[in-house]
Amino acid sequence: MNIAGVREALHHEPFRPFVVRLADGRGLDVPHPDFVALTSRHVIVAAEDDSWCVVEPLLIVSLDYVPPKTKGGNGSKKRRRES
Repeated sequence: MNIAGVREALHHEPFRPFVVRLADGRGLDVPHPDFVALTSRHVIVAAEDDSWCVVEPLLIVSLDYVPPKTKGGNGSKKRRRES
């Protein structure tokens, strides 16, 4: 992946949270555009616990978008039937 792909995800209107998937299997959550800084050669992703990670764009294998949380209902969760 290149930095332009990450920049496009950050500027999507409205913003959609995503996970940066790395070649080593890690996933870096991006809940808001303020959690990412871009340089000409690196992607810097901050976490909510104030840790951060500098990533080479070539190590990014995908950007996985987080499905929106649903609102409403009666608060009950669907139960899976066991056979």
